[in-house]
Amino acid sequence: MPRANDDGRLLRERSPDQHNRVTYVELFFDLVFVFAITQISHTLLAHFTPLGVLQVSMLMLAVWWVWVFTSWTTNWLDPDRAPVRIMLFGLMLGGLLLSTSIPKAFDNRGLIFAAAYSAMQVGRTLFFLWSVPTTAVGQRNNFIRILIWLVASAGFWIAGGLADGNVRIALWLVALAIEYAGPAMRFHTPRLGASTTQDWEVEGGHMAERCALFIIIALGESIVVTGATFAEAVWTVTTVSAFVVALVGSIAMWWVYFHLGAEAGSEHISQSSDSGRLARLAYTYLHLPVVAGIVVSAVGDELLLAHPGGHVGAKETLSIVGGPLLYLIGTILFKHAIRGIYQLSHLVGIVLLVVLIPFASRFTPLSLAAAVAAVLMIVAAWEAISLGSDSHRDA
Repeated sequence: MPRANDDGRLLRERSPDQHNRVTYVELFFDLVFVFAITQISHTLLAHFTPLGVLQVSMLMLAVWWVWVFTSWTTNWLDPDRAPVRIMLFGLMLGGLLLSTSIPKAFDNRGLIFAAAYSAMQVGRTLFFLWSVPTTAVGQRNNFIRILIWLVASAGFWIAGGLADGNVRIALWLVALAIEYAGPAMRFHTPRLGASTTQDWEVEGGHMAERCALFIIIALGESIVVTGATFAEAVWTVTTVSAFVVALVGSIAMWWVYFHLGAEAGSEHISQSSDSGRLARLAYTYLHLPVVAGIVVSAVGDELLLAHPGGHVGAKETLSIVGGPLLYLIGTILFKHAIRGIYQLSHLVGIVLLVVLIPFASRFTPLSLAAAVAAVLMIVAAWEAISLGSDSHRDA
């Protein structure tokens, strides 16, 4: 691996016994995505229809993809070098344009969203090619392949931004399919062939920490929504109870991911002989349902606090139960990718949440959310018990 000072270029220096820390500028960059996650949850709340769910899901896929690709890039490049920082600041500008366009991305700001997204994806890749010395043949060829795939998808993003209605949806679905297929197909191109996962070798501890911090961002957004909605509500015993239930649910979700899973993931990817393959599966693909589950849960918390004693319909069921269910599914798949086992506590939690769904209409939002929070607390408590009995067997 070339060192950071080879040819005056910008690669991180790596030590086999120490993982690179997440830098302050990376955390600063992430602030844009706090705003993006907020925009996505608010847009979902305002357009909770089958079409709205499809559209918001597409926007969520795009936001996650541009963030995780940037995390891969800063795993290799040194963010403490001035050119890399300037690149990240440029991406922040694009990210703000992207985020502010989210509520009207399928209305009159589609072209702005598409242009900002494409510029971030293609521009960051071009910067990497400029940054890497010519001696790093494997990495350069890997990013040339990535660039070809991203340029191909950018054409569909821009075309969709210029189109309207169902045509925009169709074109953007093609763009997302291209981008999400890329890593799975190892960015195969006709002349260069496919990358190997060794070309994607990452510093595992840094990648694990970056994704864990994104989980914190999503959970933080959920707490902000809960607090802001509660602050504007009339404080009664019912609304205070709803506030407590929402907060307990967020705490339980934090516990399920961070009590054992985050640390175990960092340890396993750091020791893996094929860190690129593990980072692609566990952190690039399987963290998406974890984050999406938190976003949907935030919508459920807002609906809960708005009408804690009201009627439970499809919207309340899908958000209050569906969000935590999606979160547990993502978490169990992530931990399976890391450890090779399906965690029993998570399986039990998933089953209990699925059983709740047919009976959801018999609950009020408060009682339904309390039942979901109880399930999450059971899973979290199981985590604590498993640590006391065998901290590594069920992590």
